[in-house]
Amino acid sequence: MEHGSFNDPSQGTFSMTDEDHTLANSIRFTLNQDPRVTFCGYSIPHPSDARVNIRIQTTGDPAREVLKDSCQDQMLVCQHVRSTFDQAVMEFKSKKALKSLESMDIKS
Repeated sequence: MEHGSFNDPSQGTFSMTDEDHTLANSIRFTLNQDPRVTFCGYSIPHPSDARVNIRIQTTGDPAREVLKDSCQDQMLVCQHVRSTFDQAVMEFKSKKALKSLESMDIKS
């Protein structure tokens, strides 16, 4: 949900429900890496409220589009982390299985 004035699309506050610091801080970090962003910050209105507000001000591009791009970048980062993790787990399991076979050969 977008809050605030709709007169200037280069700035906006976006409210995300059922989210916390985990998502908000990672999106804030990604947004602050974007050269189109002049300001980005987030707040949690109340600790018992599962909602975050993300404030974005840009150099002129629509804040909504910059946030959308940032979320897509964040999805790519998560996919890369997941595939790297899955690959490491497979390598660990195969090495463990190989060591198990080698120890069985030594005992027999």
